[in-house]
Amino acid sequence: MLTLLKNNFGLKVLSVCLALAAWGYFHLAAAPGTIARFDQSLLVPIVVTGLRPGYQANYPLKNATVVIEAPRNGPEIKPEQFRAVLDVTDLELGEHSVPVKIVSPDVPVKQVQPGTVSVTIDRLDQRTVPVSFDYVGERRNVVVDAPAVSPATTTLRGVASELNRVAGVRVEIPIPAKPQQFDAMIRPTPTDARGAEITGVQVSPNLVRVRANFVAPSAAHPATPH
Repeated sequence: MLTLLKNNFGLKVLSVCLALAAWGYFHLAAAPGTIARFDQSLLVPIVVTGLRPGYQANYPLKNATVVIEAPRNGPEIKPEQFRAVLDVTDLELGEHSVPVKIVSPDVPVKQVQPGTVSVTIDRLDQRTVPVSFDYVGERRNVVVDAPAVSPATTTLRGVASELNRVAGVRVEIPIPAKPQQFDAMIRPTPTDARGAEITGVQVSPNLVRVRANFVAPSAAHPATPH
């Protein structure tokens, strides 16, 4: 009997181990409540909640990466089922580090990147600013006579920090090479003290009517009769 056990002993041990492993696999796979899972990464848009009326939240990161444990044989899980939320309730003006909270279906969440997002809270405001003229080109052969803009003022809307940078609103009028009438709809541009455009401000109306009469220099300054 001992001789039979010693004969090919290594192969017999290997066979027993493989049998136990196979039994364990099928037993666990068939066990109720046991679900095979795998890690799945989702790119989820970041949204803000709790923002007070009259305020605006600015944050550079617009998406969060969420790693979940998804069932291998379950229904497909889509990013639209998740929300990465920044709760800014009761936050004051200024910059804040806000944790990212994941709102999701009944799916285990393993990791969220980033964990926090820098959010700047600013107050919305508006101002009424007159429209000024800015001529583009050389006035060699013509001079401008009786320029007019309608409406003469614009309403600016945006965050208070950006509105405070606005030094004026201008329309650019191209200077023609010869005398002629100018009549066009032009976009008014808010600018800072150096004349650079401020892009983060809404201008209403977005187009104004600009009229000007370009005449010859002699017509603008007629000779005085002797």
